[in-house]
Amino acid sequence: MSNKIILKPPLENKDIEKLKIGDQVLITGKIYAARDAAHKRLAALIEKDQELPFDIRGQIIYYVGPTPAKPGKPIGAAGPTTSYRMDPYSPLLMKKGLKAMIGKGPRSQEVIDSMIENKAVYLVSIGGAAVVTAQSIQAAKVIAYEDLGPEALQELEVENLPVFVANDIQGRDLFQEGVEKYKK
Repeated sequence: MSNKIILKPPLENKDIEKLKIGDQVLITGKIYAARDAAHKRLAALIEKDQELPFDIRGQIIYYVGPTPAKPGKPIGAAGPTTSYRMDPYSPLLMKKGLKAMIGKGPRSQEVIDSMIENKAVYLVSIGGAAVVTAQSIQAAKVIAYEDLGPEALQELEVENLPVFVANDIQGRDLFQEGVEKYKK
């Protein structure tokens, strides 16, 4: 049985050092939504030593491109995007202080190594439950790259957003260890 842990960003090392693969996590507070197009722009700013549209230190980025909100709702369906598309940019963002990423699917060894080096974690959301995930999102606002439409950089206010730890700071990988466990 895994632990259930509540995280409230901005995160510090002590918040994620205790996380182990398989732990259930509930996130409450501000997180950021961005996909590959926004990541490419963030990386370009970092490479030019320019300021980012938000303070990335201690933050969580959710790999999501939500559907339009229905009347009276802050956001539409908000399921995770396949994370490997952000792998080229993730190590650079972690070096700047990003502490957690939320998505679906496994990460590259380079990203896992960067998580160990920079004390960051990868969390997975339940794919196929986009409407349920959206219920945890209390508010959403575009803060940069509005021209990207649903892929714009957004600030999300979440309450008890359910995720699981897929990669911890020790380099453990739920995708690999889970497969090994069930091979037996």
